[in-house]
Amino acid sequence: MKPKSFFLFFTLASFFSFQMNAAHTFLDEGRFNIEKDLLLAQFDCKTDVDDLHTVAALATLLADPRYSELQYHAVAGTYGVQKGLYVPPNDLFQLAFGDNWTDAHENVEAAVNQVKAKVKATLAEEGNIWIAEAGQSDFTAALIKAIQADLPELNIAQRIHVVQHSDWNEKSTSEESLQFVKENTEYNKISDGNAIENGTPGFRTAESIPWNVTVTDPQLNAIWELAIALSKTYNGKDERYNNKAIAAGGLDFSDLSEVCWILGLEDIKDATEFFSLFAR
Repeated sequence: MKPKSFFLFFTLASFFSFQMNAAHTFLDEGRFNIEKDLLLAQFDCKTDVDDLHTVAALATLLADPRYSELQYHAVAGTYGVQKGLYVPPNDLFQLAFGDNWTDAHENVEAAVNQVKAKVKATLAEEGNIWIAEAGQSDFTAALIKAIQADLPELNIAQRIHVVQHSDWNEKSTSEESLQFVKENTEYNKISDGNAIENGTPGFRTAESIPWNVTVTDPQLNAIWELAIALSKTYNGKDERYNNKAIAAGGLDFSDLSEVCWILGLEDIKDATEFFSLFAR
């Protein structure tokens, strides 16, 4: 073999070896058992538009081949007691998740029953439930109560894990619901995903990131375009929260820090590194 050919072969072999090792590292170091567990991604969508960016980022993460077997379900409208108008996300959820999502804004009771069925199916197969609270915990409280009613012998604190990164989300949850969730689940309060270098990724930036340069997959590109268009439409509109980072042309998918923590990806620094790892 010629020296140049050998060098090229060695370089490619090293690259693919690194990619495979990285994939195993991501899956092995996470708290989530990809073979059994269920990820519930719950979004309040009220009144901050950052959830729209988080939906797009989650879809990007889930499109990575390393997570092709990950079982998940998304829920829209899991808001608490905060005032303000809802940010309509249905078109984006449908584009990002297909039919793998539930609308709690339309009918909370029906949504609880739909999600409960998925949770019970996972529990029956010895899987655990991981809830990423991209919002408040009122829906989670209702869900846990429904599961307790059906499965009174289940040790929920061992099987259902809740992850929250935001002080504001906790303050916007009813006191009764927050206390109930903290007392009846394995509740994890992690560092705020709006800031960097605090132990979790910081996915909020006012700087423009050329995401469309790295996101070349047509489906993912369409998801990001819709997320950004909707966020521009509703950001600060009719007294909704004005997300200054998004208003400045930046991105905010800070709630994804919870999913990253669940999957053992808390060492990702910021949005730029996220796209370098998962854009396709």
